[in-house]
Amino acid sequence: MSRKANRGRNRRFVTFAWMAALTLLTVFLIYRELTAVLYILATLGVTALLIVVALADLSRHEKFSTESPHADDAAAIGSGLSSSNRTSQR
Repeated sequence: MSRKANRGRNRRFVTFAWMAALTLLTVFLIYRELTAVLYILATLGVTALLIVVALADLSRHEKFSTESPHADDAAAIGSGLSSSNRTSQR
């Protein structure tokens, strides 16, 4: 088995271990009726998610082109005009 496949399997195991641990913690807190702690943990979780999304560099993966986007022919279809992509044959 290659080292890369082993690393992926290990990462998957760690992810499932975290999910199981957080599930058990949540069930335990619900059972003990510690809703204040659950509320604080939920708030911290949402805050962490917002920070991750805010810091994500989504524009890095966009490919910029100098061409203008292709025109949409929806108006031509609705009014019965010929398409801008086709040449009219007379």
